[in-house]
Amino acid sequence: MTAPPIGFLGAGQMATALAKGWIAAGLLDAAKSLAADPYPAARTKFTADTGVRAVESNADVVRACEILFLAVKPQILPAVLAEVRPLLTPNHLVVSIAAGVTLPQLADALGSSTRLVRVMPNTPALVGACAAGFAAGSTATKDDVELVGTLLNAVGTAFPVPEHLLDAVTGLSGSGPAFVYVLIEALADGGVRVGLPREVALKLAAQTVFGSAKMVLDTGTHPAALKDAVASPGGTTIAGLHALERAAFRAAAMDAVEAAAKRAAELGKR
Repeated sequence: MTAPPIGFLGAGQMATALAKGWIAAGLLDAAKSLAADPYPAARTKFTADTGVRAVESNADVVRACEILFLAVKPQILPAVLAEVRPLLTPNHLVVSIAAGVTLPQLADALGSSTRLVRVMPNTPALVGACAAGFAAGSTATKDDVELVGTLLNAVGTAFPVPEHLLDAVTGLSGSGPAFVYVLIEALADGGVRVGLPREVALKLAAQTVFGSAKMVLDTGTHPAALKDAVASPGGTTIAGLHALERAAFRAAAMDAVEAAAKRAAELGKR
């Protein structure tokens, strides 16, 4: 199934990741879709990466595409919404990936009859491993919800959630890749510290994180049980786990998710 032409208002990293993922999954026709961005460099890179034409005018995208993804920063979203509101028709579905901006805020800006879905994806959509949450507005149809779910699940895994939980999704899976990249970098640095070549250490660290995540997903076993299976009495792993506990590793990870979720909520109040 190929979706109707999709328009991206904003041609940054997240729009690029989604577009490339959907093209790879056969759900987006690059020749029929369109993106807009005020920055020439962003437009050039988006087209080079995806094959989708990028223009300066948001209005051109709205006129050409009935499915619109709002992929701009929350701080500049109000200006974009004011610009496109007069151009929307009942045939348009507007999907927002702007962190913290609520469905009621979008409805106030675009009109109460606008069909709306709010989504929080993440950049691993680029490699078919997105983790996303989404919530539909009251005017979105069943077909709208199914379409958004199909698009998101084509590039990873998506969960419908009550809208009030989307800030939590933002803090966990939206910002989470950055936290995991820090972990991978730190593991690799640890490997270098104990003598491994940098390139080998980095690949071992990344593969270890990938394999561990796959174990959780494929086996359905709780991470604590998988951790215990690796930690032999008096062995190397329990010594390392003791060091993590001493450094409050788990508390720091929880704090990172909470801080990102709180920031998402703050962005929506501007």
